[in-house]
Amino acid sequence: MFTITPAAPADVRAIADVLAEAFQTDTVVAAATGRRRPDVPRLAALFRPLVRAGALRHGRVDLARDTTDGSILGVALWEAPAAGSHLLTQAAELPAFLRALGLRGLLRAARSQAVLASFRPAAPHWYLAQIGVSARARGAGVGSALLASRLEALDATHEAAYLESSNERNRSLYLRNGFATIATIGGIPGVEPAGMWRAPNPDRLAAV
Repeated sequence: MFTITPAAPADVRAIADVLAEAFQTDTVVAAATGRRRPDVPRLAALFRPLVRAGALRHGRVDLARDTTDGSILGVALWEAPAAGSHLLTQAAELPAFLRALGLRGLLRAARSQAVLASFRPAAPHWYLAQIGVSARARGAGVGSALLASRLEALDATHEAAYLESSNERNRSLYLRNGFATIATIGGIPGVEPAGMWRAPNPDRLAAV
């Protein structure tokens, strides 16, 4: 069993470990890092500053916690409307990004982030930057619960959401939750993620 709770700064290391495990084979991450299968410690070192400078500071980080021991089973990083997410704008975390990626890797990741950002809709929206589940919790509905929890809150405030999906299997989950594919994102070597938009719908809650 698990429960959905907000994250705190003390959770950053555990959050990064879960995301590193979940995104080790992700094609967008591979393109950004220049490694086909980046190792988990390297990815964790990258996710720590991303979490600190992104959703934890300018949005919301939702956690799925095991109710027996409190360990983190899944993570969803949501950046609030108008929150900047380009790597090079995160000046305070630049040394951590350099340690994780090196200069070439940082420039490569910045280019990938710039491409993704260029496809984001201009209309205000919450941005699902990352959602990931630990290996031991996959198939238990953790990802679905994390997604549904935040979308229910956005329905209550009539706000839109946007994400990129590089995984065909995950897209069916997003489609079931009201997202629609609005763009095929080109410009990132080896991958063409789908840009997916979920319009604000004040009637959606009444229909559930």
